[in-house]
Amino acid sequence: MKITKLEKKKRLYLLELDHDTQLYITEDTLVRFMLSKDKTITPEELTEIQTFAQLSYGKDLALYHLSFKQRTRKEVQLYLEKYEIEANIIPQILDNLEADKWIDDQKYVETYLYQNQLSGDKGPQILKQKLSQKGIPLSLIEEGLQEIDFSPIAERVAQKLAKTYAHKLPHHALQDKLFQSLLNKGFTYSQAQTAVQGLELEADTELEDQLMQKELEKQYRKYSRKYDGYELQQRLTQALMRKGYDYQQIKNSLRDYL
Repeated sequence: MKITKLEKKKRLYLLELDHDTQLYITEDTLVRFMLSKDKTITPEELTEIQTFAQLSYGKDLALYHLSFKQRTRKEVQLYLEKYEIEANIIPQILDNLEADKWIDDQKYVETYLYQNQLSGDKGPQILKQKLSQKGIPLSLIEEGLQEIDFSPIAERVAQKLAKTYAHKLPHHALQDKLFQSLLNKGFTYSQAQTAVQGLELEADTELEDQLMQKELEKQYRKYSRKYDGYELQQRLTQALMRKGYDYQQIKNSLRDYL
């Protein structure tokens, strides 16, 4: 077989043979096999060229993908599959990149967890879930999580949430809101409980009275259209208790309001 055409096409070269075979190869492939127009190659050499071209092209794609940010082995694998790199070639590319430290899942975990320590708001359960979704082995994730003290992170998140909701919720509801928010962010029951207790929140009676009055007016507009008397009082009591207000406080407010 003879090479009849060898033409540069952006980042690749188009190689054509005299028996109507054509393929795209990288510059590394061109240099490695010393390819040129009119050169004769055997079927075995063609197979080697095709394999190396896929390997070289796949690695170039992967390095381009990695140039933007750190990625896991699984993320790079999916990227190569998207560009239809042959399935049997992909593991070789990934192993090569790992050997050269372009891909390092353990380092990825360390960096991810460190960033969360600095400014993140996620607990161990959410972090474990997110890292698993990136294809990182569970053993690496758990090893990294064991090195982290999540108490300061939970405290930081609790303080931030407290500033957001302190003037919007009664004392009991605020505690519940902070505790549930921390659980939703992946912190354990113990971590969430300790963080909320550490805030030493105190009830502001005057503020709670204002919040109660505002909520009572809102609920009254809602239920007074359908109910009155005892039934209205029960509906209002239930609605306010769901909002976290104290029963005796509700009872006193209703006596003055109705």
